[in-house]
Amino acid sequence: MRVWSDSFADGGTIPDTFAFCVPAAVGHVTLGPNRSPHLAWDDAPQASRSFVVTCVDPTAPTVGDDVNKEGRTVPASLPRGPFVHWVLVDLPRNTRALAEGAWSDGVTQRGKGPLGPDAGARTCQNDYTGWFAGDAAMAGRYYGYDGPAPPWNDEIVHRYVFTVYATDFDIVPVEDDFGHAEVMKVLEGHILAQASIEGTYTLTAALRG
Repeated sequence: MRVWSDSFADGGTIPDTFAFCVPAAVGHVTLGPNRSPHLAWDDAPQASRSFVVTCVDPTAPTVGDDVNKEGRTVPASLPRGPFVHWVLVDLPRNTRALAEGAWSDGVTQRGKGPLGPDAGARTCQNDYTGWFAGDAAMAGRYYGYDGPAPPWNDEIVHRYVFTVYATDFDIVPVEDDFGHAEVMKVLEGHILAQASIEGTYTLTAALRG
């Protein structure tokens, strides 16, 4: 199985077009275009009955004490963990591409709903739901794709792994308000093939090319 994107090269920098936050002319960052990237795949097993798509940043800070704080940095030595940006399930068996901007086109403050352009496909809340929980202006339920917004004072460039799973499910057996962990648990033993591509992104001025 093979996955690729016309939006960024595997191992390359993700353009600002697909980011939740981008550098600001004044201050550090501002809300970005937040378009979902193009993804395509082929060579899936003939027995594939549906596809699942995920985007996870495995390099998110596990402690937020220094995140986006003036005069401080998020150290490279800080333990890192996953931050989920997108989970999409129940894509029909004949699906082989997701068009750029189809699943997100702009930041929706307080979050988008769970529906998208593909009938039957479902999304769950991403980790911005938790991240913005204490923010009066942004708190809400963030479904679907929301792109990179790494700390502007992080010492490392963040990685974003897009994975497509071919499954033997017509419908992944998770309730409507499911999460990434539930999907991955249910998929155990039901993944026929998978493939990933990875892009990088940073808002740290000294690390941008």
